[in-house]
Amino acid sequence: MSPPITITSIASISSLGNNQEDIWVSYQNSKHFFKKSSFGKTKAWVSGLSESSKLEIKNLRNSNSRYQHLDDSVLFGIFSARRAVEYAGWGKNENFGINIGSSRGATGLFEKYHNDFLQNKSAAVLTSPTTTLGNISSWISHDLQSNGPSISHSITCSTALHAVLNGVAWIKSGMAEKFLVGGSEAPLTAFTIAQMRALKIYASEEEIDYPCRALDLYKHKNSMILGEGAGVACLEYGIRKNSLAIIEGLGFATESLEHNISLSTDAQCLQDSMSMALGSVPPKEIDIIVMHAPGTIKGDGAEYSAIKNVFGNSKPALTTNKWKVGHTFGASGILSVEMGILMLKHQRFFGVPFINPNPPKRINRILINSIGFGGNAVSILLKNPKC
Repeated sequence: MSPPITITSIASISSLGNNQEDIWVSYQNSKHFFKKSSFGKTKAWVSGLSESSKLEIKNLRNSNSRYQHLDDSVLFGIFSARRAVEYAGWGKNENFGINIGSSRGATGLFEKYHNDFLQNKSAAVLTSPTTTLGNISSWISHDLQSNGPSISHSITCSTALHAVLNGVAWIKSGMAEKFLVGGSEAPLTAFTIAQMRALKIYASEEEIDYPCRALDLYKHKNSMILGEGAGVACLEYGIRKNSLAIIEGLGFATESLEHNISLSTDAQCLQDSMSMALGSVPPKEIDIIVMHAPGTIKGDGAEYSAIKNVFGNSKPALTTNKWKVGHTFGASGILSVEMGILMLKHQRFFGVPFINPNPPKRINRILINSIGFGGNAVSILLKNPKC
């Protein structure tokens, strides 16, 4: 049997913080990280970076004249990638691949350049190179001076976990020794918020204790809230001293479309992806599922139905982080992986404060779910390397 592929490092920037110590502290409390922001003539709940994290990104932008014109999604990715390779002990000019995806890509810059075009009837010189999706991974590759392949992709909200799938495939093929995987998203713009509101899935502006009711199966309103951030993980062959989690199983599936955002009531794609990820591991051996659970009535309910169908009476403890940090689109899956790794490392369950807790007695295996528009699902089974 070939050695397992493990996650040897993970780093992120989001409303939770930009280093492992702050992120760990953020998960231990029961407060959310939402604030109301103005978007034109309206206001909306969002989960943005803290002032200290914004300063980190500003300093990064000012550190290199070439970075002045990059979108936040690219800078979030560079920041997280630098931290991840530092934690893993990877050096420059090493042979590692990069696959950092995004659901929306350079959202802010694209909207800015398009608005300028409507007003001036001409496009700025850097419009194309700075708004192409591929410039996230290519700039990370440039910044880290890596020698491996550089790939970007967009598979809606399951983008980051698709990057994990791809990284594992490259390593197993022997075409790369190590892979940097993840997602980055900077979607807090007026047009993006308007799109979510048009779908009738965004949270209302009312003042309540928890404006995003992710995993609340009895809510009467959709409550999805957008967040911004990025997460990057280092994948390597074998169990090492710094291995944080073993990738024990991978699953993926896509549903037949009935609508552009369709998902069956029992999320068949998630049933298939979870079953594939489990493989021969008995359902009772799974201690926690970090659900995608975006805070919508249909989305949360369908995922819960899928879990019941797959696990039956062996249903694990269920949780999500979107009640706290919102939905970061293409970066959401890797932030869920980070949450899972923290629970494995510290042997502490992070629940949802308005849901009755059901903490597991042990935390050895955690299943991470992600699903995007179009019914594409990915499930990743993480195992404690110390087990």
